[in-house]
Amino acid sequence: MNDMTALEMQDLLIDGRRVAPLTGRYFATVNPATEQVIAQVAEAGVEDIDAAVRSARKAFEGEWGHMKASDRGRLLLKLADLIGRNEDELVMLESLDSGKPVSAIRRQDLPAVIDTLIYYAGMADKINGQVIPARTDALTYTVREPLGVVGAIIPWNFPLMIGMWKMAPALACGCSVVLKPAEITPLSALRIGELALEAGFPAGALNVVPGFGKVAGQALVDHRDVDKVTFTGSPVVGRQILQSAAGNLKRVTLELGGKSANIIFPDADIDAAVKAAGSGIFFNTGQVCSAGSRILAHADIYDEVVERLAARAKSMRLGDPLEASTSMGPLVSEVQMNRVLNYIDVGRNEGASVVAGGARATETGYYVQPTVFVGVEHEMRVSQEEIFGPVATVIKFIDDEDALRIANGTVYSLAAGVWSADINRVHRFARQLKAGTVWINTYGPTDIRLPWGGARDSGFGREHGDMAIENFTEPKVVWINTGR
Repeated sequence: MNDMTALEMQDLLIDGRRVAPLTGRYFATVNPATEQVIAQVAEAGVEDIDAAVRSARKAFEGEWGHMKASDRGRLLLKLADLIGRNEDELVMLESLDSGKPVSAIRRQDLPAVIDTLIYYAGMADKINGQVIPARTDALTYTVREPLGVVGAIIPWNFPLMIGMWKMAPALACGCSVVLKPAEITPLSALRIGELALEAGFPAGALNVVPGFGKVAGQALVDHRDVDKVTFTGSPVVGRQILQSAAGNLKRVTLELGGKSANIIFPDADIDAAVKAAGSGIFFNTGQVCSAGSRILAHADIYDEVVERLAARAKSMRLGDPLEASTSMGPLVSEVQMNRVLNYIDVGRNEGASVVAGGARATETGYYVQPTVFVGVEHEMRVSQEEIFGPVATVIKFIDDEDALRIANGTVYSLAAGVWSADINRVHRFARQLKAGTVWINTYGPTDIRLPWGGARDSGFGREHGDMAIENFTEPKVVWINTGR
């Protein structure tokens, strides 16, 4: 696929083949760097979702559900190999569709996708139960069985990577999947679906149904034959999903928003801390749920941190995401760009000051300058609400207690960072910070082997590692009477 800039049609992938939507409707997916249409994508409606779920159910109760676990693992490994062979195409698709720099996709997203597949391929035949000696006259043991049909709803900020975080463990467990990518970034998911078929996955094991959340997403959540919904996105939508899923008591995992604090103490390595703080908020144009959007700097080093961070923001190379030298691309859509620009206006109106950025960067493309706010008070909206853009708020604190009060003082609890050479302090903060992940003298790394998630408005449940196996299986007790 050498020229993805040409207009073309992208149909749904249901029951092992590309099919036109029963709605008859298509929508445009747009390159956020150029504002040009890349492709026309099929819009799944309620009937399309029903067809995908029925196909997934048939696969689960048929060939896919009866496949040996080790064979499922081999298929996951084959898919990983095919993704590696098609890296250039997938990187191009992801960059054109989302505006992510190709260098970042090659460095993080694609390796993480392949690593995730390899990890869960290895776990497929190791989903074990236990023999529990409950009584002397019985053999009692447990097994873990796949839940069934999984509805996976993925966001637009990491379409490939987060999509695979959901697909790989579900498929490894023996579930079938109906994947609904975000409507503004559907292309890489559709290609992954094709590669899965090429790898040998049976029809229906993985269906890909682009569409809009209020129709396709809602239909997937409401469908009574979907056993599990796994969702990454906003807290507003997460609450709606939870309410809808209660209708048939389907299981739900939610990975939602964040307003993470990155705390810098005077005894830290300031160079390393500011470099990581810049990456923590400007990576992926700030469109990261765990972005370190609140940089808490001790009063003794506040001015130095601000000066260095502003310099880093001004040195960021904005440009064509397809150029290897580009360090920051556009925001994913015009809607998101306007949302971020509105928050910058809100920050100014609240009394905070901009020392770097603060405006749209180009006339064409959804680029916003890397922005640094100072004079930010903890109670301001720019300190409390998730902006999801390249906007850093630098907040002054005076001591450990003040830092903890500010860090824990939002409705989110996804992640946090602490920079200090004091071993007692970092252990105390690791314990007292309300966050699913606490980084010490670093910020942002993740690994599929470690659980990921938060609480409160950051959602509930954990993805990654062996905890993901629990998301897609349920235990069954077997009791065999052996006599006396």
